[in-house]
Amino acid sequence: MENAPSPYQLSFRLKLLVVGVLYFAEGVPYGFVVTTLSFYLRGQGVPLEQIGILSLLGLAWSFKILWSPLADRYGSRAAWLVPSQVIIVLCLAIFSLRTGQPIGWVFFVLVGLMCLASATQDLAVDAYTIDLLEPKELGLANGVRNGAYRVGALSAGSGLLIISDWVGWQPAFVALGVVMTALVVTVLVFRPFHLPRPGEAGRHPAGEKGLAMIKEAFKILKRHPYFPAIIIFALTFKAGDALMASMVSPFWKDQGFSGSEFGVVSGILGAGATILGGVLGGWATSRWGIGRGLWTMGLLQAVSNLGYWAAALPGMTRYAVFTISLPFLSHPVAVYPIYLASQGESISSGMGSAAFMAYLMALCDKRFSAMHYAFFAMLFSFGARIFGYLGGWGAAYFGYANFFFLSFLAALPAFALLPWILPVINRIEGRE
Repeated sequence: MENAPSPYQLSFRLKLLVVGVLYFAEGVPYGFVVTTLSFYLRGQGVPLEQIGILSLLGLAWSFKILWSPLADRYGSRAAWLVPSQVIIVLCLAIFSLRTGQPIGWVFFVLVGLMCLASATQDLAVDAYTIDLLEPKELGLANGVRNGAYRVGALSAGSGLLIISDWVGWQPAFVALGVVMTALVVTVLVFRPFHLPRPGEAGRHPAGEKGLAMIKEAFKILKRHPYFPAIIIFALTFKAGDALMASMVSPFWKDQGFSGSEFGVVSGILGAGATILGGVLGGWATSRWGIGRGLWTMGLLQAVSNLGYWAAALPGMTRYAVFTISLPFLSHPVAVYPIYLASQGESISSGMGSAAFMAYLMALCDKRFSAMHYAFFAMLFSFGARIFGYLGGWGAAYFGYANFFFLSFLAALPAFALLPWILPVINRIEGRE
């Protein structure tokens, strides 16, 4: 390992490949737990109350900051990454052996173990990505990251559900285990996945252990100018997006659209639009800089909420904006405002996420990248959950049209913080 090349000796294309593989692996267990297992459990006759336990077990992704200091203090990134992936593979293997058996506490223990392993994999992947990339590379890399993560989550979610209809649950679980095994082998065999941390990263002052290391990590983080503004910005940048997203599915249902319409437009086509948006947003952020990417992509992200506002206006539910002819269909397909709103929101969300994630990664010190990024991830995850919860109250009280317009307004306060946010990120990028 001592003779391994520095991360900065890798070509940018190779770095993007490494990031893509790692974030595909990161998306697999998330899509499996969140999408596939809930569907599987309901098919096994498990009560909805017990299925809700999956959400509680998924809190491991939110609380990974609790063991992030260990990932920064001990071992290489690969030393945390590979064992966590192996545990995920073993859990998938046991799931495949237990298909068709009664669902008991052992099943949920396995899910909890997989969530812990997945959260630990996330820590290692996020930290390694920060170690690997320079600030000027974060924009496009985060576009690739978002796309790869979404593909991994869809493959282990909707993709696995389709496969299970063809071959059954046990072969489907085995197939996913084979995919994860291939990812483990890839990380083990290819040196770009286990490079040493660059420069002084990974070397801590003598005697700096435990709480002292944690205090040092956050002391460094607080050295950023306007640190309170940074925290508020991390909590609120996705406020409008999270507020609206929580009510998108109910809106489709209440407007009389079928599950198939929602699945195709918002699920399949929406995923493609999000991936495209992530790549475009990453490219623009790399070209323009993170600061300009934040406000331009953030503004597009906010304005896209108005698409759902327009779709919720009276008379717009089944108003055909235009029609398109598709192969194998005898009749043209009408395109409704809600279809356009869905694609606009998906692509702009992908663009905004690429710039936002690049911003958060740029704030992290490579010596404490696991802790720092886990801290910021906790902030924006917490903010998204709170605003998502408020969405239900807002839609019920104001009605869909007014609520979607308010979700646009909710995205604007974060922009008031830009006079403090932009100088910090411009200094990091050397643009001052």
